[in-house]
Amino acid sequence: MKYGKGQMSAQIPPENLAGFVRARKAPAAPDELEAVKKALASPIASPPLREIIRRKQARKAAVVVNDITRPTPYHVLLPALEEELKEVDEVTFVVATGLHRGHTKEENLAIFGDFARRYDFINHDADGDLVYLGRLPHGSPLYVNRTVVEADLVVTTGVIVPHYMAGFAGGRKSILPGVSGRETIQSNHSMLVRPESAPGRLEGNPIHQEMLEAARRAGVDFILNVVTNEEKKIVAAVAGDLKEAWLQGVEASRQLYTAPVAEQVDVVIAGVGGHPKDINLYQAQKGLENAAAAVRPGGTIILVAECIEGHGDDVFNEWMLAADSLQDIIDRIGIKFVMGGHKAYAIARVLKEKDCILVSQMDDELVRDYFFIPAADLEDALAKVRDKYGPNYSALVMPEASATMAALA
Repeated sequence: MKYGKGQMSAQIPPENLAGFVRARKAPAAPDELEAVKKALASPIASPPLREIIRRKQARKAAVVVNDITRPTPYHVLLPALEEELKEVDEVTFVVATGLHRGHTKEENLAIFGDFARRYDFINHDADGDLVYLGRLPHGSPLYVNRTVVEADLVVTTGVIVPHYMAGFAGGRKSILPGVSGRETIQSNHSMLVRPESAPGRLEGNPIHQEMLEAARRAGVDFILNVVTNEEKKIVAAVAGDLKEAWLQGVEASRQLYTAPVAEQVDVVIAGVGGHPKDINLYQAQKGLENAAAAVRPGGTIILVAECIEGHGDDVFNEWMLAADSLQDIIDRIGIKFVMGGHKAYAIARVLKEKDCILVSQMDDELVRDYFFIPAADLEDALAKVRDKYGPNYSALVMPEASATMAALA
């Protein structure tokens, strides 16, 4: 299993292994750069980007890019995009941090390479300079980064993968939560308690509906999104209209990342996917959510996530430590929704029904305070499974649980 920037391994008896739940094998595009250039040259439901620039006589462009927690092949995307933006006088890259921490200069160089030296990169600040754009369909007040709103041209970039409450990432998520205000994000994400806010679901999903409308109001002119395989290589690229291009990418992602499961099992060994997906517990929660679907009530999840930065969010940490029980967290979110608390709630609703052994670098006592069972490594976690079930248990392995949707066949 991927673990941080390395790997972790263990042996499991063949008679206990029910199989692997993983994305379909999809070969990378023979030439990734050419695939992206082709998408830009033949945009979906949209004129080419260069034509949009000429029509709008755009002089200032804002390009929204993912933060460090969303692995995106910018070494391919940005060279292709740069060619399309030559007629724009000023290009500013806005890092869609949402409520995450901003990047350091060193991180920008690591993620964006030489582009971080040649262009202005600014971290979005959810409490910073924002523009109010009215209320969204379900009542959320929409505040968006001023640099984005006031640009002549807005281009968003990203990766389309399943998302635990928005259905799928990518597309409209670059704006909400990416470059939206704290109040906007908090109000939108408060709807995660609704059953329609689920992995892979778009129809009737209120979180998705608000995100799409937010991106429209923010004036997104063009998107460039990709679908990547488990090796983070591009298998499909889509460009063009905010909704239509993204939906084509969603179908490619759905085909790739939906994994059929014959029946729920006793144990799922879930890898989050390594760095940066397992940089902290706040991010690793996505793997827990997807793994839970394949585990029967009362079963066990082994979550393999290094969490080198610990919990990842102060509010999340406070909610977990303040609770005497998992039900405390569930009751608290019903009284008042708070960002950070939403992650505590998402974890609590899984752990209320299933045990979770966490293989991480976090302090054992803190892990217990979070209602997880700590384990030093995979072998230790499997020993705990044997203590619980004896020799007869069924286990599935999900190497990339953060992006794989287990679907009962």
